Amino acid sequence: MSMSTAMPARASATAQTMRAAVFERFGGPNVVRVTEISTPRPGPKDVLVRVAASTVSAADHRMRARDLPKGLGLLALPVVGLFRPRRRVLGTDFSGTVEAVGAGVTRFTPGNEIVGVTGGAFGAHAEFVVLPETAAIAMKPEDLSHENAAALVFGGHTVSECIRHREIRVGDDVLVNGASGAVGSAAVQVAKHFGARVTAVTSADNAELLRHLGADRVIDYRVEDFAAGEHRYHVIFECVGNAPFERVDQVLRPGGALLQVVVDLQALLAAKGHSRRSGKRVIPISFTPAARDIDFALRLYNEGGLGPVIDRTYELDEIAQAHRHVDSGRKRGSVVLRVADAMARAPRHQ
Repeated sequence: MSMSTAMPARASATAQTMRAAVFERFGGPNVVRVTEISTPRPGPKDVLVRVAASTVSAADHRMRARDLPKGLGLLALPVVGLFRPRRRVLGTDFSGTVEAVGAGVTRFTPGNEIVGVTGGAFGAHAEFVVLPETAAIAMKPEDLSHENAAALVFGGHTVSECIRHREIRVGDDVLVNGASGAVGSAAVQVAKHFGARVTAVTSADNAELLRHLGADRVIDYRVEDFAAGEHRYHVIFECVGNAPFERVDQVLRPGGALLQVVVDLQALLAAKGHSRRSGKRVIPISFTPAARDIDFALRLYNEGGLGPVIDRTYELDEIAQAHRHVDSGRKRGSVVLRVADAMARAPRHQ
């Protein structure tokens, strides 16, 4: 049977509606609720994924609360929305099973277990999500659960994008500011894997976790300012938004790199000028979903250089609690959202 014949038959078995975590207005965690919406349909080059797990990330918080870095509100309007959300379903990463494919899809077939990042398209806090086959998706490693796979890719993908701009070398001194989050915990692991001496900036409560992940030194930001110290770094991962170039210039070695995972408009506009005048590289990270970054993160997992860090796991119906925990600012690694259990409910009308 040809793919073009099989695809409609496969898609027709999918429910016309699905459960999804939806928000219709900006606000606190309680604006997100689980409801029924139309199930997306794959186009000729698309993949329909039955989502097993996703995460609730800082990106979801920013979209839901409209809490954007200073100055970026207008630039983000096409994604965030002005008076009401443009993306009603959040979720920037997922792990799940291919439910159906378009007639022109060649990379994946129904039944494949895959993992990926939707990025600014969001949409993964639902039973199904549609992406182009060229999106940032890849086959899930067989030894990873869906929950662990979802926890791996948000931070792993971002760190991969970072080190495409500045690779980590043996003997580098690397500092990770905000080391206990999803991106920071991945950065600690990856930097150590490539032979760096790693300094993690976090709270004292997270010191044991960060040492376990590979940090050689842990700085409690509440009692010590790393930017006022004497230690110098080849690379700084800035995962918080409170360490602009002006603050860290003196602790960044000549020719070093500041990788700005969180950046406001002023820092974004100043990056090229700082790089030109200082001889140091100031690099805002765009978090642009790319298949090569998913592949890189999974390769590091297979090499033992990157593993998932899960703080808590919530069911889809507990979405408000998950957002509340992310809002607390105390999460360690990823907050996982399990969607699979919702799919075990009684069949709905077709």
